[in-house]
Amino acid sequence: MEVIKMIIKYYGHSSFLIETNGFKILTDPYDPSMGYPVKFPEVDIITVSHEHFDHNAVKYVPSYKKVLRGVINEEIDGIKFESIEAYHDEKNGLERGLIHLFKITSENITLIHFGDLGDKRFKEKQKNFIKGTNVFFIPVGSVYTIGPNDAKEIISEFKPNIAIPMHYRLKGSTLNILPLEEFTKGIHFKTLKELNINKENLPQGEIIVLEPQF
Repeated sequence: MEVIKMIIKYYGHSSFLIETNGFKILTDPYDPSMGYPVKFPEVDIITVSHEHFDHNAVKYVPSYKKVLRGVINEEIDGIKFESIEAYHDEKNGLERGLIHLFKITSENITLIHFGDLGDKRFKEKQKNFIKGTNVFFIPVGSVYTIGPNDAKEIISEFKPNIAIPMHYRLKGSTLNILPLEEFTKGIHFKTLKELNINKENLPQGEIIVLEPQF
């Protein structure tokens, strides 16, 4: 009997391709002004955490069927999509506004994409939304989001099976944010080209760095 696996690939910045249950889901596609090659695949669903150019550039995705934005609670062919508001900054959104944490549940695995989270001081409703999540996609680059230390604190508090850093400076980036090394220094992590998981093989408390697909 073939074991069904979820496949996760990194397209740079905050953009991931999640292949699950016969669907392809892309998170937060970015504009080419970011400095990265725009090589997004054809997908079924796009999630957009907020309306900034480095997260909402759906026009650069060659083909898609649906875009999910804002606060949602929706099931599409057995895949559950939920979102909740959070702040883009530490001033209650006065500087950069609101973003949305997106939670995706499929194949008995729950993933959460933290978007441009800028404030780690979660309210009770947000904490309950995050609790029990298996996989984190969490920003670590500081400046426009939380930084390495805040990301580590969130990981330590909620203890996901897997935490994948995002929103850090890669080669060619036009955003002056911190590089990955500011997060990974002094911690144990694995580097993979893609992540293949199912509910039965989930590790405990692992940091996984995904190489970008360009």
